[in-house]
Amino acid sequence: MDDFLFMTHHAGGSSDLMLLNPDHPGFLDQAYRKRRDAIAQLALSYRSGQAIPQVDYSSEEHMVWKKITERLAPLHQEHACSEILELQEVLSFSFENLPQLCDVNKKLERMAGFRMEPVAGLVSARTFLYYLGRRVFLSTQYIRHYSRPFYTPEPDIVHELIGHAATLTHPGIAEVNRLLGKAVSIASDVELEKIARVYWYTLEFGLVEERGTIKALGAGLLSSIGEIQSCMSMPLRDWDLRAMMEEEFDPTKPQTCYYVAPSFTRLLTDMSCWLRLGEWREQKSIYSISKS
Repeated sequence: MDDFLFMTHHAGGSSDLMLLNPDHPGFLDQAYRKRRDAIAQLALSYRSGQAIPQVDYSSEEHMVWKKITERLAPLHQEHACSEILELQEVLSFSFENLPQLCDVNKKLERMAGFRMEPVAGLVSARTFLYYLGRRVFLSTQYIRHYSRPFYTPEPDIVHELIGHAATLTHPGIAEVNRLLGKAVSIASDVELEKIARVYWYTLEFGLVEERGTIKALGAGLLSSIGEIQSCMSMPLRDWDLRAMMEEEFDPTKPQTCYYVAPSFTRLLTDMSCWLRLGEWREQKSIYSISKS
């Protein structure tokens, strides 16, 4: 399986730093684990508003990035929606070298007011989505194990940059991300689950119709060599945010179904309305998101 697996729990501190599952490709590689811990420590020491710490990536890490991006590029041309391809031109990355978050932020902040800030590892859904409301995307800085460059059991820098970064330059996507965070800031645990599911089936694994064909939009698809090719052969469901709210998913396995928006624009406008009108609330009539 070479999918990005959406996890919802973070180590939370240096005592639990980067605990890996036994099936992780780097579990037995002590050098890799030491390297991950060193990169994660940069994030643990970081405080919002400070200069983003730069990582001195090794030649091996740059090579993993190169293998993945060169393999994904033609798949994006074939399977990604046109808006994503245009955004990738705006926020273009070199195939040769891993970008630094501080350099990526120069464009993100200028275009749509978002910035990426380092995080040591996996964070809870509430924490991750809450920060989106502050126009902050929490990003890991370490890269997957070199032995399996086309597989990751967790989000890494490849997923963050290839899957998400370019989308955050789009004002409409950036605003939907912000509204998601605003909603989560007051959501109950039950409401949070509904919001997280919609996020999962749209911005992580969403598809859109484009001139009679189905194209990929979600970050989990854009950063997965396997899933971006196989998703069209899986059950494709009609666009329905209410159904997504109730559609559970297993983050440890490949997707079993995908929702297809009628268009890129409909995905953004429908999600914006759904969030602003509080359709995710248990008592919808008492709430709508402010414009602040």
